[in-house]
Amino acid sequence: MAKSSADDEELRRACEAAIEGTKQTVVLSIRVAKSRGVWGKSGKLGRHMAKPRVLALSTKSKGQRTKAFLRVMKYSTGGVLEPAKLYKLKHLSKVEVITNDPSGCTFMLGFDNLRSQSVAPPQWTMRNIDDRNRLLLTILNICKDVLGRLPKVVGIDVVEMALWAKENTPAVPSQQNSDSGPVASTVVEGDLKVTVEKELVSQVEEEDMEALLGTYVMGIGEAEAFSERLKRELLALEAANVHAILESEPLIDEVLQGLESATNCVDDMDEWLRIFNVKLRHMREDIESIETRNNKLEMQSVNNKALIQELDKLLERLRVPSEYAACLTGGSFDESCMLQNVEACEWLASALHGLEVPKLDPGYASMRAVKEKRAELEKLKSTFVRRASEFLRNYFASLRGQLKRPDHADLRYKCRTYARLLQHLKSLDKSCLGPLRKAYCSSLNLLLRREAREFANELRASTKASRNPTVWLEASTGSNQNVNVADTSSVSDAYAKMLTIFIPLLVDESSFFAHFMCFEVPTLIPPGGPVNGNKTGGNDDDTNDDDLGIMDIDDNDSKAGKTSGELGALNESLQDLLDGIQEDFYAVVDWAYKIDPLRCISMHGITERYISGQKADAAGFVRLLLDALESRISMQFSRFVEEACHQIERNERNVRQMGVLSYVPRFAILATRMEQYIQGQSRDLVDQAYTKFVTIMFVTLEKISQTDQKYADILLLENYAAFQNSEAYEQACTRHISMIIYYQFERLFQFARRIEELMYTIMPEEIPFQLGLSKVDLRKVLKSSLTGVDKSIASMYKKLQKNLTSEELLPSLWDKCKKEFLDKYDSFAQLVEKVYPQEQIPSVAEMRELLASM
Repeated sequence: MAKSSADDEELRRACEAAIEGTKQTVVLSIRVAKSRGVWGKSGKLGRHMAKPRVLALSTKSKGQRTKAFLRVMKYSTGGVLEPAKLYKLKHLSKVEVITNDPSGCTFMLGFDNLRSQSVAPPQWTMRNIDDRNRLLLTILNICKDVLGRLPKVVGIDVVEMALWAKENTPAVPSQQNSDSGPVASTVVEGDLKVTVEKELVSQVEEEDMEALLGTYVMGIGEAEAFSERLKRELLALEAANVHAILESEPLIDEVLQGLESATNCVDDMDEWLRIFNVKLRHMREDIESIETRNNKLEMQSVNNKALIQELDKLLERLRVPSEYAACLTGGSFDESCMLQNVEACEWLASALHGLEVPKLDPGYASMRAVKEKRAELEKLKSTFVRRASEFLRNYFASLRGQLKRPDHADLRYKCRTYARLLQHLKSLDKSCLGPLRKAYCSSLNLLLRREAREFANELRASTKASRNPTVWLEASTGSNQNVNVADTSSVSDAYAKMLTIFIPLLVDESSFFAHFMCFEVPTLIPPGGPVNGNKTGGNDDDTNDDDLGIMDIDDNDSKAGKTSGELGALNESLQDLLDGIQEDFYAVVDWAYKIDPLRCISMHGITERYISGQKADAAGFVRLLLDALESRISMQFSRFVEEACHQIERNERNVRQMGVLSYVPRFAILATRMEQYIQGQSRDLVDQAYTKFVTIMFVTLEKISQTDQKYADILLLENYAAFQNSEAYEQACTRHISMIIYYQFERLFQFARRIEELMYTIMPEEIPFQLGLSKVDLRKVLKSSLTGVDKSIASMYKKLQKNLTSEELLPSLWDKCKKEFLDKYDSFAQLVEKVYPQEQIPSVAEMRELLASM
């Protein structure tokens, strides 16, 4: 026999879990199928769709009483058992097996406490007869033991039940009224007393049947024989029933009509089901279509939400703030409003840059709203550039400065207010800078020229100096007649002051202009650096005037090609800015020449010093100005030299001249004066003049000597001797030798000069503790100057030889050079011995031997 679900322990535990908390004990649990029947229609089995259920018999003890229940369990959505209905077995009145079920596994349980008897009770279908018999026997046994009575049993073969109970004898739990609770008892045939009710059998007939059955003497061994007999009688009865049925044709016809009607109903039902199936399929398709559309709508909703967010961001980028729009289209350019103007420019530049493809998605670039907004921003840009350019042109035209000592600090401070604005104008529209630069150059050029003219006039008016003679070598003045030479240093000082004031100013203006007008060139002058190459010639103005205090917007300033192009444009603008100012410098040079022509020598040296200090590219025009001044000074001095040469030549007209000619001693005075005026690089200018003077003097001397052959040699001897022994010659030799020595050993003797100066104020032992004069500094000077001293002395000789055109003078000059060097080195050695007694240097004797060997 197959395993019954009644023996399923897991099922029992599930049922106990479902009724946990009710204090009931599960006696039996078994799986059934629930269906619904119709009362009083045994000919037709109206059954609804079967549902899986579990029937559980449970008991509950309460003192001496025991209650029995029939629980109906159903499966929840998760497959868990849960209580559905509860029946009390004390109300069980009838157990009826459905005869229309050929298997005999379907039965109904009737309870007398149902409220509506018109509703058919549920029908329970078991898996097999064994499960049915086991359940019904358990129910009957519990009713007998616990309730003391049995319900009516209809449609059950009592003999079959008895035989099944004998063969299987299952252990059926029953309730005993004992202290130990329910116990299991074995159901035997004799203990089972069932009231069998047949609808067509009366009580009398039942008693007769019992009497008939009683006539049979049955033992335990006669049960099978009795069963065989009953089967034979049953077959006979069935045959009789078949015969009776065949005889009742109307009944058969009625049955056939019922079957046909049922078939029609089934066909109609099948047709309805097919229709319903088609409708359900259509409904499923509609549901799927609705779900698809719903998914698309959800996706579209998500996309629309994301699109709205992106469009909101785009609209935020396209929105022009009202305060910026007002500032760009009609704002004021006063100093108090420049911060708002700069912020508006920064926003406009950022907005224009943000609407370009690298910053903007290419898909947005072609949108009409973006194009319209870009056009609107371009219109704002052109409007603002036009307004700002017009304002700056008018502002530059109104620039004014002081007419005394030029000071443009306040002017530059005002201009710095608009420096950031110019930077943004360049980034918005670079072409607008050209007219602005021209306007600035035109206005400032007028100012600078007026300042230079006024300053030059003031210099000439405030400088008091007597004019020196321009005729130095004329024969008519006489050889014994002294030339009265006045002090004209104020003239060269006035020229130096002109350069001191205006050259730094022009360089600063050039640098400021380059940065202010957004020229992309490197830094022109290091912050705080001198502009003229010395410490005393600088301006007292702020050395950082060219620093605008702003950062470049363009980060690509270092590109060589771009810088080269910008530098050319800058030089053209600087030409417009400073052109014409050279005329006032020329006027000062011409004025100084008229007072003292020899002052051209000092002015030439001053100009050379400034030229060597101008290295920045932006000072290109300043260098041109200085070069032009140098040329002007050289031209004026050349005029003086030519005139002096003509004066020497006019000595030939005298019929007879004896002794030293007048121009020889006067040349000595002139040379002495010229040597006093030499500054910096003006030595070449003076040497060229000397060459012309000496050449024309000797030529004239030879011509004069030829006029009287008798005294020619005496004349030549006296004049050559006078020329050779002149004081100017000695002074020239001394200066030239000193220059050569200092050229090679400048650092050494400069160190000695500093020691000599300090010895006037402090003690010698304190000097090593002064800045730049420590023992370490001394060792550095000795190492740099005396390492390879033989090579340095050889370089002195070569330089002396290179500068001389007359080889006859070289030996005497070299001897003087060695003597001068030994004297200077002897002084240096004595200073070192006093100040640094512990330091060792080459002795004077060693240096003398070295010079003698060369």
